[in-house]
Amino acid sequence: MPTKASSEPRNWDLRSDTVTKPNSAMLSAMLSAPVGDDVFGEDPTVAALEARVASLCNKPAALFCASSTMANQLAIRTHMRDPPESLVCHTDAHVFAYESGGASLLSQTQMIPVKPSEGHNLQLADVQRVFINNNQLGHCAPTHLVALENTMAGVIMPVEDMREISAFAREHGAKLHLDGSRLWNASVASGIAISEYAGLVDTLNLCLSKGMGCPVGAVLVGSEQFIGKARHFRKVFGGGWRQAGVLAAAGLHAIDHVWPTMADTHRLARRLADGLSKCGFEIALPVDTNMVLVRAPSAVPDAQRIFVEAALEKGVKLVTIYGNVLRIVLHHQIDGNCIDVLLETATTCFGNV
Repeated sequence: MPTKASSEPRNWDLRSDTVTKPNSAMLSAMLSAPVGDDVFGEDPTVAALEARVASLCNKPAALFCASSTMANQLAIRTHMRDPPESLVCHTDAHVFAYESGGASLLSQTQMIPVKPSEGHNLQLADVQRVFINNNQLGHCAPTHLVALENTMAGVIMPVEDMREISAFAREHGAKLHLDGSRLWNASVASGIAISEYAGLVDTLNLCLSKGMGCPVGAVLVGSEQFIGKARHFRKVFGGGWRQAGVLAAAGLHAIDHVWPTMADTHRLARRLADGLSKCGFEIALPVDTNMVLVRAPSAVPDAQRIFVEAALEKGVKLVTIYGNVLRIVLHHQIDGNCIDVLLETATTCFGNV
């Protein structure tokens, strides 16, 4: 059913949830934010955002960063203080596949990617399979850090698996970092508080520029001692910014006004997936949150290109970044009208199976 028209410019861009644009309310919050010099610890809006996110995670401290990549790399650098050490992660983890080899360059860290033996997310057996205990002979780099990601391609990592991996890591003296760039979505969809997820890890990253709709930013969360050292490394990385409160204000606004809309976004994603399935699309991964990964009807030659081009003619932007899998990412600026147009386009191209 078409949704009520908005006075804001239309943004039917489904390439990612990073493509959102600040609306008038967010811009107003940014313009009116009190600011100071954050390098001197004097920006009240940055301090308010850090305190707010730390409280949501039930952790002692937080650090406002330019991006999730920066937050993840700061976490790795701060954890990995005694090389040679290794880090275990999913083969598709952002820290391994999409952060330009930062862990190796910046932290002298050996990355050990592991492909799940069952399902989409890592399980305890996967971590155990590649985990390196301290080797007295010096042949290997002991595993000091396990990096998890939730969500991954929109799929929620079961909290039970996180609990098991967390207990194993702690038993073997390893730290646990969570790339929770889209943990906001996971929390809404699962009903599990962010603080419960955060309690299973030593540190975590929460992105503000993905589903939360901010133009810039992520928050790294951990202990006071950890965040103090991460702040030092942030300066080394060139991330010591000054009147950053204009950006932090967007984050505070998003927590209050964008985060509560995620359940609606998830429902639209489910409706889109169900509609595309009726048009012959194969659903490639579970639609837990805001992402729909599909394969276009195999019976139609070049179906994916046909669909993407037809959608663009109707004003809907899509992108094919996973080969034969089309990733469609919804966000708070996508409404029911957009889903209607996309499903009408699919029906026109392929009919109903």
